[in-house]
Amino acid sequence: MAQTSSSSASGSVRVGVQKFGRFLSGMVMPNIGAFIAWGLITALFIPTGWYPNEYFAKLVDPMIKYLLPLLIGYTGGTMVHKQRGGVIGALVTMGVIIGTDIPMFLGAMAVGPGAAWVLKQFDKSVEGKIKSGFEMLVNNFSLGIIGGALVMIAYSIVGRIIEAVTNVLSSGVEFLVHHHLIPLVNILIEPAKVLFLNNAINHGVLSPIAIEQAQQAGKSILFMLESNPGPGLGILLAYMIVGRGSARQSAPGAAIIHFFGGIHEIYFPYILMNPRLILAAMAGGVTGTFTFSLFNAGLVGPPSPGSIIAYLAMAPRGEILPVLSGVITAAIVSFVVAALLLKTSKKSEEDQDDLEEATKRMKDMKAAGTPSTAAAAAAAGAKEATASAEAVPASEHKSKDEVHKIVFACDAGMGSSAMGASILRKKMKAAGSPIEVTNTAISDIPSDADIVVTHKTLTDRARGVAPQAEHISIDNFLKSPEYDTLVERLK
Repeated sequence: MAQTSSSSASGSVRVGVQKFGRFLSGMVMPNIGAFIAWGLITALFIPTGWYPNEYFAKLVDPMIKYLLPLLIGYTGGTMVHKQRGGVIGALVTMGVIIGTDIPMFLGAMAVGPGAAWVLKQFDKSVEGKIKSGFEMLVNNFSLGIIGGALVMIAYSIVGRIIEAVTNVLSSGVEFLVHHHLIPLVNILIEPAKVLFLNNAINHGVLSPIAIEQAQQAGKSILFMLESNPGPGLGILLAYMIVGRGSARQSAPGAAIIHFFGGIHEIYFPYILMNPRLILAAMAGGVTGTFTFSLFNAGLVGPPSPGSIIAYLAMAPRGEILPVLSGVITAAIVSFVVAALLLKTSKKSEEDQDDLEEATKRMKDMKAAGTPSTAAAAAAAGAKEATASAEAVPASEHKSKDEVHKIVFACDAGMGSSAMGASILRKKMKAAGSPIEVTNTAISDIPSDADIVVTHKTLTDRARGVAPQAEHISIDNFLKSPEYDTLVERLK
């Protein structure tokens, strides 16, 4: 009983951290394009850039101090209280920006959603109590008064607290770098990635500090700690050469998507098939970061997604080789370790977990966050190996004439759903169908979506957002018989 209670508590903690990570990711990911734009301008036009230009270099400082924190504050506010939350989130973020001398990314992540929450509580308290005709007056003045008060608090108090916290974190990073201990961080990061805690680490801690370092030094190694595609590439190469069954057959395609597309989630099932391979990921991550540190490598902006193309785009002038060296050494070491582990595995080919079963386990872990739930889902998947998608009653199917837009949805709306939408879009085009196929985050499913496709663990959430749509649940965004069935039905 005590063991069960301990396991439940551990799972609850992990679920909480995962939700926190997704919340942080939700503030940063929609604005990654702006971060990349800033990184490219920095890489090109600062005095040490590829094409130094004093005129265009004037864009760098205002963008990092004002534009990027304001975008994060606004996005965080909209996540809590929609448009009104976004407005007050951006307003209060301005307070922490003006109150400090460093880029306020952590401050924006704190005060943006925090201010929106305060406003939301006020709106709830007066809901239904405002006399008719005074709604606009109350709404505008309540936001202005509450926002103004919070701006002054953020300016005089919160900004200084966040600045002190940032300085402590930066000092810790500098200590690790100067004492050549930074590679040890990957011992924590690589398992965290497979457990879907990477967003909390990467977007919550590393990126804000890295951006400040990049502003001061022109680059930062912190951008590469979590995003290095080398460890995952090495594991997939090992499966290609010494793997067996469906895993070996699918590994080449996964390697291309991972390395060039930057979608790291695609190699997580390969580790879950043989959990010992987490040692290969850790060895590769430590080696890659050690190489980056040895050659004083760094990037000028966040490489998002973690693609080799993004790495090359964000590399400082004249430092492509140091950047590539860390990726290559990480891939080599993780390949060697993974190949040895696969070769010495005591499991026979018949006993080895099927890739699809491991994929189901990964999705269940991401959604539920508890080992017991993942194990139960994997066992259920083994019993229903022929069922790769939840059946939808024929009576709930929309007719061909009713379907104009199909939406793939996942947590962030950028990874697995983008892959699924791309696959179905090509199938629809080949079948001559004019139906629009797109992808989005679950929270942003449009009201005109006729069919929504999600992983089975997310379907209930999607139904709550878009109850008017037909919902299709699948197990694997990359390969599902539901795609062909849907194309045939809508031709």
